[in-house]
Amino acid sequence: MKTQLLRSGVNCALSYFALCLMAPFSHAQPTKPNIIVIMSDDMGYSDIGCYGGEVSTPNLDRLASSGLRYTQFYNTGRCCPTRASLLTGLYAHQAGVGQMTSDGGQPGYRGDLSRNAVTMAEALKPAGYSTYMSGKWHVTKQLKPDGDKSNWPRQRGFDKFYGTIIGAGSLFDPWTLTRGNKAITPDNDKEYQPKQYYYTDAISDNAVKFINEHKTYGKKNPFFMYVAYTAAHWPMHALKKDIAKYKGKYDAGYEVIREARYEKMKKLGLIKGWKLSPAPQLWKDFPDDQKAWELRCMEVYAAMIDNMDQGIGRIVQSLKDNGQFDNTLLLFFQDNGGCSESRGRQPTKNPAKGVVPMGKDELQTEMVPKRSRAGHPVLTGNKVMPGPSETYIAYGKNWANVSNTPFREYKSRNHEGGISTPLIAHWPKGIAAKNELRHRSGHLIDIMATCVELSGATYPEKYNGHNIQPMEGQSLAASFDKDEDPDRMLLFEHYGKAAIRQGKWKLVRLGYKKPWELYDLEKDRSELNNLAKSQPEKAKALEAIWEKNAHRTMIYPKPTGRKKKK
Repeated sequence: MKTQLLRSGVNCALSYFALCLMAPFSHAQPTKPNIIVIMSDDMGYSDIGCYGGEVSTPNLDRLASSGLRYTQFYNTGRCCPTRASLLTGLYAHQAGVGQMTSDGGQPGYRGDLSRNAVTMAEALKPAGYSTYMSGKWHVTKQLKPDGDKSNWPRQRGFDKFYGTIIGAGSLFDPWTLTRGNKAITPDNDKEYQPKQYYYTDAISDNAVKFINEHKTYGKKNPFFMYVAYTAAHWPMHALKKDIAKYKGKYDAGYEVIREARYEKMKKLGLIKGWKLSPAPQLWKDFPDDQKAWELRCMEVYAAMIDNMDQGIGRIVQSLKDNGQFDNTLLLFFQDNGGCSESRGRQPTKNPAKGVVPMGKDELQTEMVPKRSRAGHPVLTGNKVMPGPSETYIAYGKNWANVSNTPFREYKSRNHEGGISTPLIAHWPKGIAAKNELRHRSGHLIDIMATCVELSGATYPEKYNGHNIQPMEGQSLAASFDKDEDPDRMLLFEHYGKAAIRQGKWKLVRLGYKKPWELYDLEKDRSELNNLAKSQPEKAKALEAIWEKNAHRTMIYPKPTGRKKKK
């Protein structure tokens, strides 16, 4: 026995010595991955090709085919709260942005990213990461270029920033366009002067710029980058070359397109035979004299997504060119479901007169400009074909219903059509699975937890003198190897519209005074068979859990209105 122990000890010592000799040359321990999170805006669950759509998205489709697609991932249903939740790993109210970027007077509704939360950039910088952002910020009420910038990207952990501080605006002349901390225009930005300025391209190209600069400056550390597109948020603005690809693509109308998506989604394994939710309007019932205009709305919408995908392709190529592709985790998802808002679908009441071009240094100061940068009046309504900078039109409820196939409801609601998002995960060195689905439930709060685990970062209890709330999410890293079924509760609320999901059960309502609805999502993710009356005990139990957690996560106290300045 003693001989065996002695022999075992000698072998262990020799093995340890051999490992020490090999350590400098070993590649067994992978280096920290680069992490790029990419988020699109106002798109439905079925819009991209690998989730059932007919829009050309070859770059996203390739990432999906050599990576993972998650089928039950959630956002918060609206621009601001989604961004706050994503950035912090908390529920939106805990991050201070339970509604939009106005001050509701209560901790969960301040309209500014909380100082009791850290952003992903703030969490990863101490772990040795460079941090970059290109795109839409939209988590602060401070918008003035000469005002308080304490909650702008550069002050919340990002080394470099190009994008917009607000949430919407012209894609040819964005409101609050900023580089670093400095307000700029498409005409006076010395670092980026394309032949044709288009914001989606600009977001992609500046993301590529940051990746290239990381290599050019000889940085050996990993980087984290947040790419936040405004595509395909209204207005329907796109380049002529992209719109041309979709001429005639949608001529068959809503039902034909929606049915084709539905069948494709079933074949892809994304949905389990759940029924199609009701359509708000049939194609035959849409006024004939407006159909060409309605088709153009969807053609431009598709072109916006197409252009974003092209940009993602350039980001991927830059990673390959710089030798960074294999060890970069790419995550793609959306901020909410398809948007049913009717912005710009009625004629302009008092259009500007004449042509008055803007100066090179003249900042755009309006979300809905009265004129394009070239000086032409901006027009709306069904007599104006969307696409150019002189238009400002949304694609409408009927096409949003197609985008959200097969689910109910839209952006800002907590039914599946409002909160369901694709999630594509791609990482050659870290994800061995190819073209696989993951059916575990997940939420944007999980992205922070994933980044912290993979980066080796320590999530802080205190940051810059502020107590930091614990993360709410669960890391997705374990699901990279195999599908899981985590035992968890997910919470939702926005302007009184609320939901809770626990396992297969979901309780949801459409407003403060609306009744709760209960659904078995395994059988009915389209939410067509309300079980609240047949299973009242289950509904009451879930409501009690929602109420308890609403207090814990700062949904309560409710907003009291705009807080007065002292």
